[in-house]
Amino acid sequence: MTTHTSVNASVNASETTLLGKSALVTGGSRGIGAATALRLAREGADVAVTYVNGKRAAEELVRTVEALGRRAVALRADAADPEEAAGAVTAAARELGRLDVLVNNAGIGVLGPMETLSLDEVDRVLAVNVRGVFLASRAAAAVMPRGGRIITVGTCMTQRVPGPGGTLYAMSKSALVGLTKALARELGERGITANIVHPGPIDTDMNPADGPGAAGQAGMTALGRFGVAEEVASTIAHLAGAGYVTGAEVAVDGGHAA
Repeated sequence: MTTHTSVNASVNASETTLLGKSALVTGGSRGIGAATALRLAREGADVAVTYVNGKRAAEELVRTVEALGRRAVALRADAADPEEAAGAVTAAARELGRLDVLVNNAGIGVLGPMETLSLDEVDRVLAVNVRGVFLASRAAAAVMPRGGRIITVGTCMTQRVPGPGGTLYAMSKSALVGLTKALARELGERGITANIVHPGPIDTDMNPADGPGAAGQAGMTALGRFGVAEEVASTIAHLAGAGYVTGAEVAVDGGHAA
């Protein structure tokens, strides 16, 4: 019995620390991505983040991570570009020396009635939200050691679409559920896990808690409020250390889907 307890304690310890690990957070210069990068760094990981237009914010984040005693790097990469989506993963592994955790956070939302959406808008949303995630995940799987983690940021709208105008966005994020479950099966033999986190309304500069329509969004949750980015980041960090959770959808939505 004593030996069994000791073994379990060792396993639990190895699953709850990110010391010596390296992570890439796509779209990590602000919002959920920035909060996630900081949380992973606080738990011991070296961190790379990608950005498109937020160079200054990304560089400031790098300085903050370095002040925690961790290595950090900011990489400009547009997830809509096939070469850049995969190349960011390769660059992160090269700069940090390894890659243990990929957080597919980069995404865009284009809302509106279907008939108003241009083909260019449809193509870009699918390129960023679906193709970019697939290519980054494939590139990560090629360089990850056993015990790697692929964590994707979805949306509560894959569970419940509360009104019109979200068809394209919900479709793109719903595709990631299938991708996540398939990755879990394909990579499970290598000990690599794949999970997806579904945030509800989160207070960010893209969707502020005091913005137009915010009261209605908050009212659709069981808790009656917006979440904060750190609440999503804490769940992502947990999955980054969890060895026996894979193929799972985890809601961080305040009861939006309840």
